[in-house]
Order: sequence, then C-alpha cells, then structure tokens
Amino acid sequence: MATMAHIRIVVVDDHPLFRQGVLFTLSREPDIEVVGEGESGRQAVELVQRYRPDVVLLDITMPEGGGLSAAAQITQIAPETAVVMLTASEEGDDLLTAMKAGARGYVVKGAGASEVVTAIRAVAQGAAYITPKMAGQLVVEMTRRPAQDPLDELTERERQVLELVAQGHSNKEIGDRLSLAEKTVKHYMTSVLQKLHVRSRLEAALLAQKLGLS
Repeated sequence: MATMAHIRIVVVDDHPLFRQGVLFTLSREPDIEVVGEGESGRQAVELVQRYRPDVVLLDITMPEGGGLSAAAQITQIAPETAVVMLTASEEGDDLLTAMKAGARGYVVKGAGASEVVTAIRAVAQGAAYITPKMAGQLVVEMTRRPAQDPLDELTERERQVLELVAQGHSNKEIGDRLSLAEKTVKHYMTSVLQKLHVRSRLEAALLAQKLGLS
C-alpha cells in the first residue's frame, strides 16, 4: 500500500483538456506522481498492467470498454491498485456498478481540485471516498433495492479465493492453486472482508459455509 510520502497514479479520461487540467493539479502535489495517462478503457487496463500504480483515475464514459468495464478488469488483475471514478455521471446506478466493480472512490467532475486530491490520498491509504452528494444518493439507492446474497458482491476471483479459505487453505496454498502471488491473495482477502462486512478470515469462512459456498 502507498504511503503519504509517494502515491503513484494513472489518469485516464477521453477529454484532453479536462485530463490536462487534472494532470496540472496533481503535478502541484509533492506526494503524488503521475506515471501514465490514457483516453480509453483499454488503455487504462494496459497502463495499470505496465505501471502497477497505487491509484488509477477513470472516467465512466470512454471508448474501448469504458471506465466501469476497465474498473472491473483492473480489480481482477491488480487488486493492489485503488480505482477512483472521476466522472460527470451522478446516476445512482453508475455509482453502485462502480462500487460492485471494485472502485474505492467516486468523485463527480464538478468537485474542486482539493476534493480530487483528498480522494486520491484516502484510497491510497486503504479508505474509501465518495463525493458527499453521491454518498447520500447511495444510501437512498441501496434502501430501494431488495436484500441480496452477500456473495453477489464478489468478483469471480474473490469467490474462488473465499471458497478455498472456507476449505481451510492458507494464502500460500491458495496462491499455488490459482497461480497467484501470496501478496495478491492477501489483497483479494482484504476486498472480500470489506464486501462481506466481516472482520476476520474466520468470519468470512464461516459466512461462506453458511451460504453454501464451500
């Protein structure tokens, strides 16, 4: 996880003027280093694979897959990279889809430069950040929706990891079975704990068994 001293970031947005404005803002922050920039969903995934940044800023509406699809792919291939959606969309469905895809931040483009920087620093430290107006809308959207199986929130890879945890395997054993580094397995488990709202590996395993996953 990044420290406050140095946050490596990739910025992807298909509007060049807006992207340049974001890059200028970030260039003034001594603890943030932009290591790559792009303009499409495909480029976002490629840049994350190449640079393994601490944070990636994504617009939602972009060519070649868009930001939501890119967020889901990035969460799979680089769970250590925190995804922040920086978008004009104030639709509750986009927010919920982004969160389900693994995004840890959601900032609307009307926000000030200081809020964007605040969001980047928050997610780099493992926290979540949602523009206050959207946070209120998220609560409304969630109360409108029927209760779902908690496992529905997990990606396919997270379900695989959780299933092996429930069977009693260690992170190293899980990594060997799924061809993942042990560090990557730990990142997946952190995401699983957050999504299932449990505090420990044991609680996650018990919940998985209760829901019939193991």
